Parts: sequence; structure tokens; C-alpha cells
Amino acid sequence: MNAHVLVVGDVMLDRYWHADANRISPEAPVPVASITDTHDRAGGAANVALNISALGSKAILLGAIGEDQEGVNLQALLASENIQAQLVTHPSIRTTSKIRIVSRNQQLMRLDFDDKAHECAADINSAFTELVANSDVVILSDYGKGVLADTQSIIEEANNLNKRVIVDPKGSDFSKYKNASVITPNYSEFCAVVGECDSEQQIYNKAEKLCVQNNFEALLITRSEKGMTLVMRDGKVTNFPAQKREVYDVTGAGDTVIAAFAMSLASDQDFKQAAYAANIAASIVVGKFGAATISAEELTHGMLSYESPNSKLVSSDFLAKRIEDAHVKKQTVVFTNGCFDVLHKGHAHLLREASSFGDIVVLALNSDDSVRRLKGNDRPINTLQDRAEMLSYFSSVDWIVSFDEDTPESLIKLLNPDVLVKGGDYTPEQIVGAEHVIQQGGQVKIIPFVDGYSTSNIISSIVDKS
Repeated sequence: MNAHVLVVGDVMLDRYWHADANRISPEAPVPVASITDTHDRAGGAANVALNISALGSKAILLGAIGEDQEGVNLQALLASENIQAQLVTHPSIRTTSKIRIVSRNQQLMRLDFDDKAHECAADINSAFTELVANSDVVILSDYGKGVLADTQSIIEEANNLNKRVIVDPKGSDFSKYKNASVITPNYSEFCAVVGECDSEQQIYNKAEKLCVQNNFEALLITRSEKGMTLVMRDGKVTNFPAQKREVYDVTGAGDTVIAAFAMSLASDQDFKQAAYAANIAASIVVGKFGAATISAEELTHGMLSYESPNSKLVSSDFLAKRIEDAHVKKQTVVFTNGCFDVLHKGHAHLLREASSFGDIVVLALNSDDSVRRLKGNDRPINTLQDRAEMLSYFSSVDWIVSFDEDTPESLIKLLNPDVLVKGGDYTPEQIVGAEHVIQQGGQVKIIPFVDGYSTSNIISSIVDKS
């Protein structure tokens, strides 16, 4: 996508301190965190920019930092991600940073170091004038740190240039965002402004009234397990149900929502299409750890999966990212492969046994050309798409990927599974990819064939009886 999205707001440095916390302090009833690893990420408005870039659009970031090491680190992180960042530096403020102490992928504590950046508002508005003309849409990412102290000047200037302004709001007064195009509060933020709602209709009525009072085109309310609700200024309402996925970490989910929504609008999608994309994007990112991003390919696959929920066939690059996420979560990935041309009891047995060795089962299918080279010109009986469709109904299979080579060795090296499963009477030394898996600290499991069941025998039997 060629959309240019200008993000203005409070940037911050997210720091993750990973720790072992296996004992309680003798000084107080608190866990002792022994730090084992640290890493930094760009957070706040900077994470919105990262999400836009990951989704394939051009992100331009405008924010403020202090003259400190945290600001230097944040600039370096953004440069490494090729984000065009214009960060106003001011000696009287400190760069906002958050330290999350994490053990076994669960947060034990968060330490916040921040300051108000109201002194930078004039410089921000001046820089905005230089940047807005070359953008397609503007995001205001407000974390209440002061960079957006003068939102009305920014919104007015954007409107004069016919640039839509999408706001991730902060606080209990949305009038400071008057004349913005869309506001994207979560449900708690919405209720902080309009009061508690006793029914769905009351939510819709209060949202419509808020739009009319402040001249918003729409309000997009994120509602956790209830999905999202889009309310237009004319009162039209569209609900987007939450996607059924494992919620792993909601950190930064709002950043992903507004990034996907704004990027879709910048790409000439309407409000419903943009909200639909944002809802799918949110469902994907909460399955990741920390303030994560998603790729355009992940979003596309998420949409296809929603429309065709039984499809598990994905690309190898997409799958490699999913396996990286699984390993972060300490999940065991199992890999098996084959032609699986005419399904039979032996196939079902192999897949069921494979699922007992880990958390996620990857099934690699020979492509049609690969099957043809291995089995002859009259094979496969079923195309790759048909085989993948049938195998997608197996609950023991999580992902399906194809390979064109005669063996899956390159694919195994790309995916780095924890367990390699093969059916037959092989020894580990005879199995393609076994050496690599073992070298990586993995295991190889051999499942004996079920006697009397093979695709070739079934085909021969059919031919004999015809």
C-alpha cells in the first residue's frame, strides 16, 4: 500500500526486563526478580508508527523526547525500523519510558518514568505544518503527556487540507478533539465521558450524541470480548464481533486498531471496511507478547480466515512468524509431512499421534508438482487446495503449508520445529531434516504405519474393481 500516515503524539520507550522469579524476598512478601535479559521497544505513538509500517504503509512520526539516553535509544530503534521520525528535543522534559518486569511471559510490575511535554506543543504544531501536506491521513495518539496540548490547531489545519484526523483519545473531555473525523476510545474511556450505559441502545444513543456535539464523523468503540462498535454521526450502527482467539497480551492493542483503521481509510476504504480490518488486526495482535505489530500478510490471512474459517493453508513466511510467536510463548511446535493424497485411517492415526507431542502441529504437504515427480504423472488424485481443505477439518492440525521440492528439508530449516514426526519404519538417520532438528535441541518421533492402509493400495484396489 502507498498510503502515507502522519502520526502525532506521545512517544515513549518500552523496556522489558525478563526475570526468573522463583523465590520470595526474606525482607518483605514480594517476589525476587533475578533479571536474565532486557530489550527495548518503541512505544506509545511510536508503536502506532511501527504498526503502520509493518502493515505496508509509510509512517511519518512527530513527537517529543528529552535530552537523555532514553531519547537516544528511542531514536535508534525508530531508525532501525526505517520510520521517518521528527522528534522535538527539549532539555526540560524527560523521555517517557516504561519498564515492565516479566517472568514466564507474565508482567510482575510496571515502572513508569514520565514528564509532561506541554513546553513542546508550539514546536509540535510548527513541525506539523511542514509534514501534513504530504500525508493522506493523520493520527493523533494521545497518552496525556502534553504533546497534544493544542489539538484544535492541529485538527483545524488538517481539515483545511482535507486530511482526515483519527484520534486515540485520553481523558474525560472529548471536546478537545472537536471536528476530528473519528475517535477510537475503548469502552472504559467512552464511559468516562458519557457515563455508564445500561443497554446496547444507550451506548448507541450516547455515541451518536457525542458525534453530533463534537462534529465527529464516527466513533469506533473497542469493547474487548464484545468486539467493536462503529457509530456514525447519522446514527447508523455496525457491530463487529470479537474473533475467537487466545488472548495473550493486550499491551498496545489500541495502537494496532488505530493503525489498521487509519491505513484502511488512507487506502480509500469506507468506515465499515476500515473498522472490519481494525477488528481483525486487534484479534491477531492480542495473541502476541508485549506491544507487538502485525504484518500486511497476517492481516490478509486473518481476513481470509474469518471469511473461510476452515482454511489452515498458509505461506511458509507467514508460518515462520507464527512459529516465532509460539516459541516466545514456550509452545512446542510439531512438524510432519507427506502427500496425503487420498485420506485414510493411517493418516488420521499419524496426525492424532503427532498432536500428542506438542502444542501446535504443522502439516507440510507436497505440492502437486512434487507429488507428480514422486508418484507419477497420474498423481495426485486430489489437488493441493482440495487436500488442504480436507485436512483443515482435522482438529489435530493447526497449520498447513506446502513445499515444491522433493523433500521438506529447506522448509524444516526455515521453521525450526521442536519435534519432527514421521510415519513408517525409518530410523532417525534416514529421515529428512532429522539432523537439523536434533542439532537445534529438538526431537524426532517415528509413528509405525497402520497395517493395510496406504494411498497406493487404495488406488490399486479401486482400479482392480473397475
